[in-house]
Amino acid sequence: MQKPKLYVTREIFEDILKKLEQYYEIEVWDKYYPPPYEVLLEKAKQADALLTMLTDRIDANLLQQAKKLRIVAQMAVGFDNIDINTATKLGVYVTNTPGVLTEAVAELTWALILAVARRIVEADHFVRWGEWSRTKTGWHPLMMLGAELKGKVLGIIGLGRIGSRVAEIAVKGFGMKVIYYDVVRREDLEKQLGIEYRDLDTLLQEADIVSIHVPLTKETYHMINEEKLRKMKKGAILINTARGKVVDTEALIKALREGWIAGAGLDVFEEEPLPPHHPLTAFKNVVLVPHIGSATYETRHAMAELVAENLIAFYEGRVPPTLVNKDVVKVRPPGFK
Repeated sequence: MQKPKLYVTREIFEDILKKLEQYYEIEVWDKYYPPPYEVLLEKAKQADALLTMLTDRIDANLLQQAKKLRIVAQMAVGFDNIDINTATKLGVYVTNTPGVLTEAVAELTWALILAVARRIVEADHFVRWGEWSRTKTGWHPLMMLGAELKGKVLGIIGLGRIGSRVAEIAVKGFGMKVIYYDVVRREDLEKQLGIEYRDLDTLLQEADIVSIHVPLTKETYHMINEEKLRKMKKGAILINTARGKVVDTEALIKALREGWIAGAGLDVFEEEPLPPHHPLTAFKNVVLVPHIGSATYETRHAMAELVAENLIAFYEGRVPPTLVNKDVVKVRPPGFK
């Protein structure tokens, strides 16, 4: 049997590609930037399988024109770039890579919390750009004052895998009080970690640090808007390692400009990549990183391995281990036969 064609939208680890080559005829987009939609559409028309990233738009138009396509294996937890309903109707399997990102994203969340609270990036610039030298003093009682975390209140929005790990680190590592909001109450974790449930408005009013860990859905789009930002404490910090569109960027800029909150740490943005002169880049009290939540070797390789597991399982006629659209099995069995 001729190998099915797999189009890979970005360069990934060589050992993973070699593993997949046993099952698929592979073509890889070799540029650093993602393939333009027009290129992706043409490649999808010829492909039996796609290995995609969160930046690839897999919409109804593409799915309807890709007559041979049977599986979209996404190298990400999120899948808001894929039209799941259309894929299911057409019998196209969609998989993602949950679970393997938890530690990396939780650790980056804490890196951002500490960077903003202790003004790490601002202090680095203070030294690097000669401002410290110009003060003519090596130490001053009021120099670069930040905030301690012990005893402070961390408010977590979304207590899934990542949110619960962030909560655990807060309680066990920093001695913080943790409150959370989620559509599903987690009484097991409340008992295990000593954390407390709050409705969203109350959480925003009580928390010294608010950390967002929800997926992007119609319900969470601009979940943190001007109304919600006005409810936060004046000295509070907002952290977002989830999805950029969960936060209304214009409202956040206004909040920072007018001093409603003390600062922010952002790994994700409504517009990616963020333009170099974007208003957010002007704030010293905002730490910006380029969507690197999962950017450790260990995690990215584990993500690629899980993508390969999904693709190999499908090739062998098995339901992929992390199938997103589970109803698709009613439309078409897994495999290329």
